[in-house]
Amino acid sequence: MKRRNLLAGAAALPIAGASGGRRARAAAISDGAVRIGVLDDMSGVFSDQQGFGDYVAARMAAEDFGGHVLGAPIEVLQADLQNKVDTGLAVARRWIDEEQVDAIVGLGNSAVALAVQNLCAQRQRVDVVISAGTTDLTGTGCSPYGIHWTYDNYSAAKGPATALVRQGLTKWFFITSDYAFGHSLEDNAAAILKGLGAAVLGHSMPPLGETDYSAHLLAAATSGAQVVGIAAGGADFINIAKQMGEFGLTGRGIVPAALNCSLTNIHSLGLQAAQGLIYSQPYYWDHDAPSRAFAARYAKQYKGWPPTAFQASTWGAVTHYLKAIQAAGTDAAGPVMDKMRQIPIDDFMTRNGTLRIDGTVVRDMFLLRAKKPDQSKSEWDLLEVVQTIPGDEAFRPLNEGGCKLVKA
Repeated sequence: MKRRNLLAGAAALPIAGASGGRRARAAAISDGAVRIGVLDDMSGVFSDQQGFGDYVAARMAAEDFGGHVLGAPIEVLQADLQNKVDTGLAVARRWIDEEQVDAIVGLGNSAVALAVQNLCAQRQRVDVVISAGTTDLTGTGCSPYGIHWTYDNYSAAKGPATALVRQGLTKWFFITSDYAFGHSLEDNAAAILKGLGAAVLGHSMPPLGETDYSAHLLAAATSGAQVVGIAAGGADFINIAKQMGEFGLTGRGIVPAALNCSLTNIHSLGLQAAQGLIYSQPYYWDHDAPSRAFAARYAKQYKGWPPTAFQASTWGAVTHYLKAIQAAGTDAAGPVMDKMRQIPIDDFMTRNGTLRIDGTVVRDMFLLRAKKPDQSKSEWDLLEVVQTIPGDEAFRPLNEGGCKLVKA
């Protein structure tokens, strides 16, 4: 599945007929256009929180930039990675080798993201991972052209793990999706818990897309754990959380810990089931006036829904990339990456964010809590910001990831 969107009248006026100034600037752009591919789960378990909504946000960013950069038109493409490494790689190769795509964003599956990041490093193309969580992207798999934009499994785990341990909930069991994302999320959470003096009593590892979690929940219930850390995302997270209630775990006082969660997950669960659940992300649509203003614009273009953190941050990532091209005077990956690191990230969801040498974008994170049903005033009035976690506390220290680009 693929679409191409040629923005802001670029097709109406060929580059050759543009003004001399535009021709001169466009000459610094390879192939006469800046092409951005949004490669995401468009149809699977993560599609509601990333998917086509990421494409909409990327298109909005290009339109807001004026449809051109350095006189060249901006094109936005999209495709479905289908949560399969071979599918994602095939699309990425075609985009780079045949369609001259300059940057690939989204990459909402950790195994696919790692594979595509390696390909982009070989081909010297920028990749911006929005919704995959594995910290290997900025650790052993880091790339000089790779960016981990929105969050990672360390920052996702640290907020809820710290908050629950401080409440005295120190005995944990994990239900972990059995692929790169789940493994990384559990590993990061377990390391944080160990540092806090908590104990991990065991884990169970269902495959991606499992629907019956009864055996996994039985293992959790008999472990003696106070908390079940759900190291899963999308529909898998929703099913585990729902079945915890259906099988009586929450009724026995066993707490579900959302180590990866999204606005649409809370919406799907409903506040009766989700109330009190906490998780970390860097954006909530109703947090402040700038967040609400973007959400209102986005909702007019996509389903009438406010954006998730992934969809909102896609706008920020594409905008920052285009700013870097403008500042570098070229779309060549090396100079653009230099500018992306130099220019502070400031938009409606990020204040003075920075891009580290390992590819991590460091920004403040929110600890969010699902409201009680009687606190909600509308369909999407689902969360409250409990705490703002400073970026230098939320993300893994630079010297702990094992990235080869970090000098000792």
